[in-house]
Order: sequence, then structure tokens, then C-alpha cells
Amino acid sequence: MKILLAEDDANIAVHLAETFGREGYLVETLSSGPEIWEQGETGDYAAIVLDLGLPGMDGLSILKRWRANGVETPVLVLTARGSWMERVDGFDAGADDYLPKPFRSEELLARLRALLRRAGRVQPRVKSADRFTLDEQARRVTFDGRELDLSPLEYRMVSLFIDRPGAVLTPAELASQVQGRDDDAAKNAVEAMVARLRKKTDSNAIETRRGFGYVLPGKAR
Repeated sequence: MKILLAEDDANIAVHLAETFGREGYLVETLSSGPEIWEQGETGDYAAIVLDLGLPGMDGLSILKRWRANGVETPVLVLTARGSWMERVDGFDAGADDYLPKPFRSEELLARLRALLRRAGRVQPRVKSADRFTLDEQARRVTFDGRELDLSPLEYRMVSLFIDRPGAVLTPAELASQVQGRDDDAAKNAVEAMVARLRKKTDSNAIETRRGFGYVLPGKAR
């Protein structure tokens, strides 16, 4: 299940991406207001976690544009603006929930789960591609019928590959969506993760496209 995290504070963004990732969500993190607006318009997300204090275009304006253009993705607003009048403005702009900073991670996750339940987006799914099968409810991955012992990051990487079989995923894309950042260290970690997945499956389970990235061969089942 893919979440768009719109947060311009790098430290907060990394912490939240890790928090969501431990719960099994795939996270795409963006910090620029105009880019967030565009991705929210065109991307396929189960929910959007939106900070209001964004550079280039503030979160409230982004949210109003989404709703005016028919975007119905559930939005959870995070903000340091905590007065009741500002919360009313957020709800009137189209927010589905509103969480003032600072907050506990446990409350954020609980609110996100409730938001997804209300939107009918939490039906457990089993998805398969090539020789992998992933059970989202049990958080279980099998390869050729054999259960794999995966770390949370490896689980998210396999989920991402299963969602896009046959597509070449760049190290930067994998780092961003699996780890919530795409710096050099994160991209190097992607290479190490792919190597571990191959050891746990076989050397051809994930193919390398030299100079481009990695691909899960085959099709969804």
C-alpha cells in the first residue's frame, strides 16, 4: 500500500518514512510544493500525509486544488498550526483528518489506519508476480512456494517489484520508495539489499539492467 509523504523537514521526513515503512507501507517522500501538487494529481496513492508549511506552494492551497480537481485520495494533514480555527480551515479545504505537531508516532499510525478503513482501502490482498507471492495481511512472502525470512526493508522492496513486474526500477527510485531517501548511501544500500534477496531466492530472481537498474522478470499473476 503506497503512501505519499509531503514533508519539507528532512529529519522529520526520514523519521516518518521509517515509521510507515516498519508498518509495511511503501512511502514516496517529496518536499517541494509544486511537485507534491502534481504527484497528488497523477499518482496512485492509498493516502497522502501532508504538511502545510511547504516551499513553493503551501499545503492548504495544494489540498484545495486537489479537491477542486476531483482528487479523492484521503489526506491526513500534519502541521504546527494547532488552533481550532486553523483546523477548521484544514477540514474545509478537504482534509480527512488533522494532526497537530508534535505528536506520537503511535497516534499518527492509528489515525492513518482509521483513515484507510473509512476510505475502504485496507482490504487484505495477496499479490503475485513471477515466482513471488506476497500476503499483505500476514506480511508473508514466498518464493516458489517457500516462505522467505525478510527484513522490513526487503519486504518493501519485494512488494515494489511485485507491483511493477517487467519494469526497470532505478537505484534512486528504489531507495526513495523503500527507504524514504535517495542519497548515495541509500542507493548503495539498495545494491546490498538486492544481493541479499538473490541469496534468499536465486541469482536470477531479480535481474540487473546495467546502467539502468533492476527488474523483476515475468508478469503479475
